[in-house]
Amino acid sequence: MKPYYNAEDLKKFGNISEFQENLAKKFFDYYGNVFAEGALTAREKSLIALAVSHTVQCPYCIDAYTVDTMEKGCSEQEMMEAVHVAAAIRGGATLVHGVQMMNKAKELSM
Repeated sequence: MKPYYNAEDLKKFGNISEFQENLAKKFFDYYGNVFAEGALTAREKSLIALAVSHTVQCPYCIDAYTVDTMEKGCSEQEMMEAVHVAAAIRGGATLVHGVQMMNKAKELSM
């Protein structure tokens, strides 16, 4: 059985323009501008992208930004720390929504 996720598909990302060239061009222009040097370095942006990739659980992004962060000189420790930051934020966001549940439960208990 073939896996649903195919690592070779990452190489085809540019092909999204086949079905909607105008919108793909706008996306890739935007994407390129986002990752250009600015207030944050390209290295910092790559670490952020790696962390976000784990949060949104995109295997293509994880592959791409693991390569990118390593090419930009990030250590394995820095990469894993970024992943842990993402995990902590994701966990905290889940838990803080528990307050909403608690508020609703208290309202219904009255």
